[in-house]
Amino acid sequence: MSTPLDIHKLLKSVVAYKASDLHLVSRSEPQIRIDGRLVALNLPILDGKGIEEMGYSLLTEKQKKAFEENNELDFSIIIPDVGRFRANYYKTMDDIACAFRIIPVNIPSLDDLNAKKIFKEIIKREKGLILVTGPTGSGKSTTLAAMLNEINLSESRHIITVEDPVEFVHTNKKSLFSHRNVGSDTKSFSAALKYALRQDPDIILIGEMRDRETISAALTAAETGHLVFGTLHTNSAPQTINRIIDVFSGDEQPQVRAQLSTSLIAVVSQALLPKIGGGRVAAQEIMITNPAISNLIREDKVHQLYSQMQLNQQVTNMTTQTQEIVEFVRKKMVSKDTAIQYSNKPDELIRILSAT
Repeated sequence: MSTPLDIHKLLKSVVAYKASDLHLVSRSEPQIRIDGRLVALNLPILDGKGIEEMGYSLLTEKQKKAFEENNELDFSIIIPDVGRFRANYYKTMDDIACAFRIIPVNIPSLDDLNAKKIFKEIIKREKGLILVTGPTGSGKSTTLAAMLNEINLSESRHIITVEDPVEFVHTNKKSLFSHRNVGSDTKSFSAALKYALRQDPDIILIGEMRDRETISAALTAAETGHLVFGTLHTNSAPQTINRIIDVFSGDEQPQVRAQLSTSLIAVVSQALLPKIGGGRVAAQEIMITNPAISNLIREDKVHQLYSQMQLNQQVTNMTTQTQEIVEFVRKKMVSKDTAIQYSNKPDELIRILSAT
């Protein structure tokens, strides 16, 4: 390709088409993701050299050096008059490739997201662990940003966020934010958490609980008087508990179960489903720790959590993903095929939908 495309125009197209992502991969035309589906732009097929010219035009010398050393680079960038993006550069078949995710500049409120009332209740807790989980692109960061925004509007708190990279940048309203980028502001999630406890935080957001050290530090912070928010790439509340416990060795697991049983406030597992007619809707499975849930976690009976979540829901404010999706199908917001495709319990969903 003789002349590289204009990267700023490509990023503008993400905004224009109300897309979430832009992908630049050699041997393909640029592609954007709209409502969860990839759409190729009617532009020339890219080659590695053209992508490199476009991609490198957005980097500092330090970032170029880091990418050339590691063949991976995460960063965020503001394009004036366009928007803010989270970017990842990587190599494919020895060519550079780029993925950009748009980050809304205006942070939504919980009301904007039509969040259930339980969200406003759990964020008032003084200490404990709140987890928002789901696959990549399921809106975890947006849900967390809305919860922190709600706190910012009503509480005077010191909130430290540790992310790779920082996504939503909050304006200090009632709260004080210290945003920390892994790589440039701190060496790692675990290092940031180790020192965070000396920085007088009330609330800590951990962008990704990806290893034993980070999870261990998060549990300790939640036990020692801090409200901790974190994310994992898990699809349901029981799977989230298992993932955390399985990170630790067998002799450590009873202690971790005990810590979780006392410090865990809630697990919100979400997926974004394409709606009939365009747009997407969040299906959220919500588990709130009560004495029964706490006992099941401590006694290593995670397999019983799901049935416990289905009991007395008017009082517990819990809900399963299946219930959410069934409601979407009944309201004709989501097609039956889409519902089954995104369900974490498709057999249960098919049985319920067939009976109605």
